[in-house]
This record gives sequence, C-alpha cells and structure tokens, in this order.
Amino acid sequence: MLCGSTFIFYKTKTTDVVRTQLSASIMMVVVMDCMALGVFHLGLFLPQILRRKGEYFFLIMQVYSDFFDIKTIFCILQHINTPILYDLMMLFSERWKRLKEAHSQLLSRRNEPEILGNGIFTRYKYPVLTAEHTPLEWRYDLNPDTNPFLMQRIGINAVFNAGAIKFNGRYIVAARVEGYDRKSFFAIAESPNGVDNFRFWDKPVVMPQTNDPDTNVYDMRLTKHQDGWIYGIFCTERKDPSAPEGDTVMAVAAAGIARTKDLVNWERLDDLKSHSGQQRNVVLHPEFVDGKYALYTRPQDGFINVGSGGGIGFGLCDDIAHAEIFEEKIIDNKIYHTIKEVKNGMGPAPIKTPEGWLCLAHGVRNTAAGLRYVLYMFMTALDDPSKVIYQPGGYLLAPRLMERVGDVSNVTFSNGWINDPDGRVLIYYASSDTRLHVAETSVDQLVDYCKNTPEDNLRSHLSVQSIINLVDNNNFYTNNLK
Repeated sequence: MLCGSTFIFYKTKTTDVVRTQLSASIMMVVVMDCMALGVFHLGLFLPQILRRKGEYFFLIMQVYSDFFDIKTIFCILQHINTPILYDLMMLFSERWKRLKEAHSQLLSRRNEPEILGNGIFTRYKYPVLTAEHTPLEWRYDLNPDTNPFLMQRIGINAVFNAGAIKFNGRYIVAARVEGYDRKSFFAIAESPNGVDNFRFWDKPVVMPQTNDPDTNVYDMRLTKHQDGWIYGIFCTERKDPSAPEGDTVMAVAAAGIARTKDLVNWERLDDLKSHSGQQRNVVLHPEFVDGKYALYTRPQDGFINVGSGGGIGFGLCDDIAHAEIFEEKIIDNKIYHTIKEVKNGMGPAPIKTPEGWLCLAHGVRNTAAGLRYVLYMFMTALDDPSKVIYQPGGYLLAPRLMERVGDVSNVTFSNGWINDPDGRVLIYYASSDTRLHVAETSVDQLVDYCKNTPEDNLRSHLSVQSIINLVDNNNFYTNNLK
C-alpha cells in the first residue's frame, strides 16, 4: 500500500519539471487519503490528471514503479479505475502500430543503383541490412502485462559480414548479428532480387556446440560443395586457456565448421586443425582438388595480430568431418607498403570461370588513424587453385563517405557473393562492422578487371610510369573521341 511518507519523499526529491505539474494541493489530498482510507481512493484523483494529458499516465506509473513491482502496480490500477488500463492498452497498441509501420517501410524500401559508377561495379544507395531490419519480435516483449511501456528488451547493435548463396531461387545471406551484449550469432535473411526487400527468417540460426563451447561466433562463409552439402565455415572465439589469472582479454580464434541441407538444421563438425597457429578467414573451395577437400586459410600467431603468420594459405584435407591440414602453402602474401601490408584474408568461396577462379579478399594496412580494410581481387588457375595467375594492383572497393563510420571505422569486409546463371555477380560487403551493403557487377567485368588492371609494381616511380603508359596509349583514342 502507498503511504504518505512515500509520496512526500518522492515530491521533495524530484526536480523533474513535468512531475512538478502535479500540484501540491492534489498531492496533499492524495497523501491524506492514502493515510486515512487506503490506496484505492486514489481513483478519485487520477482520472482528473489523466484527462489533462495522455502522458500523465506514464508519469504516475513511474511514481508507482519507484516503490512497487509492475504486477503490484497493475493490481492497484485495476481497483482504481478501469479506464486507466484501457488508456494503457491504447498507448501500447498505438506504439506497436507505429513500430510495425516503420519496420515495414524499411523492409520494403526500393534500393537505387548509383547513376555513374567506376565501370567495374555499381554500388546501391541504401544498406541491404541494418540492426533496424531485424524482426521486432526479436527485440520487443509483446506482452502488455510484462512490458506495458513496450520497451525494447533485447538490443541489436549491428548486422554485417554475411555469407551468401542462391537457394531455392532466393538470394540468401547468413548475416552476423551482434547484440548489445557484444555476442554475435548467425541469422538467415532472404530477398527476391538480391538488392532490397531482405527479410529475416523467423528465428536466428541455432548452431550446435562442440565439446568446447564457443564464446562468440562470426563471419560465416557459405559454400555449396561438390559433395552436395552446404558448408558454413566461421570464426569461433574462446577465452585463451593460457591467459594469466585476472586477464579478461586474451582469446583464441579457430575455424568452426558446420553443414546443412536446408540452412535451418545444422550439423556441427570438428573445428579445423592446422599446425600453423590460430586461424581466421578460412574458406572451403567448392570443388574437390586431387580428390580432397581444399581450404583457403589465414594462419596467424595471435588472436588479432598475425605476427610471423599472415597471407592467404591453401591446404588439403581428407575428411571434412574431422578436418586437419598438415601443410599450408601461402598463395597470396602480405607485402610492405601495399593495401595488405599488415594482413589479408580470403573473402567468399571463389567463382569458377572459363579463364580461372575469381577470388575476392580483404587487405589491411596501417594509417595514422588506425587500420584500414579494403577489398581486392586476384585470379587462380582453373586446374590449380593454389596458383595465382592475375593480380591487379590496389583495391577493388574501399569504404567511402558514411561507410567509413561505425563501430570499427574505415572498414569494408566481404565474406559473401552470389553468381547468377546469367553472369550477374552481387557482392555483399559490410562497412565499419555496422551494416551490410551490396554492389553489382558481372563475371565478364571482374575477369576483365583482373586481367587488364596493372599490377602493383611496389615503387612510386613505377606507378607513375604505369600512368604515363596509359596516357600515351590513350592519345589516339582521346583525339577520336572529341
């Protein structure tokens, strides 16, 4: 039961302008009534306050909630005045209606290609997935009894780094979703056209655990393999067992492996075993190589720093259910004063073309403002995926404008693309560990880009010479184009 001392204490403590609009005379009458007759006579005064302005109901609820749990408050209100509960339901319903309308508008918004791109790919105006795209049912408790203010109960911080695949005629991404609690998980979203109208499936992916449970999982690469399974290889993070007592930072990265037929039911396999330190950015090649499973790796000494490791490796294993690589060959190394001077890693599974395998990767360099992540490409031989045959210099795609802003600034990262039967390619890339975008290109454009873009000759003088050569070659054509 409320009592006089309760209200007097609250009144003297608050400095809230809205709350002080409850006049002292009304408060004193309420206090006296509480003391003399009990809490239920508050109903004589609360309707007057409610009729002044709708939000006063929330004000009164907050006054109560300082001293009572929500079930007690509802018990009190049920005895005070039935219209109060009706007003609450109206406010709840109206807020839910507005939330649904805003969410529906976001999901159905048409994406727009940029008018003039670089001829290699076309960016789209809007991100295809953000935290706001996640279902409202994942974030809100829709029971008015337990959530009368329709508060967000589970916060989603970001949606990014997504594997991608064409499945049953739909464009599918397996996105990394990160909560306010910093834990990441996987969730499937689908689109009819690959550039907009992405909608998440009803529930996130339930990833089975190994005997050593994951602390965090992220950045899944999807590969439709020659053996008939769809594989998801991702980074699994666990606390470093060698961390000294009191250390809450040291971690170990490994490649988790799972497979599925329907993207709903997943079979967890053993984590990849390698003999080259920790692993990130592991990708399964879509075909057997010499009758074995082939994997692109990124060996590193530590959880973040590659140390003496780094570079994109290539290795074979006999049994994907108990994958173990005994020998890794570095096929694309990190190089001083390039876009991949600090580290690099494979993106999605490569795309097969008549002229070789198209490979998309990310490179990391140092800047005065911190690390910068960009996307770049190379091609490998059709009969030997470990042999690089074309390597255009510089980056393919880098963060620009608002893409540079986010939880981890100045980052573009891709672990998913889709190749349509007509040669169309959709590259799904994340910006600054916050949101997911799409860029559109084609197999022909990417092959042309890889074959005919000059390589990085590693010196400023030679970079200038490449430009001079292009200018000289263009003289004839520029005169004819005028």
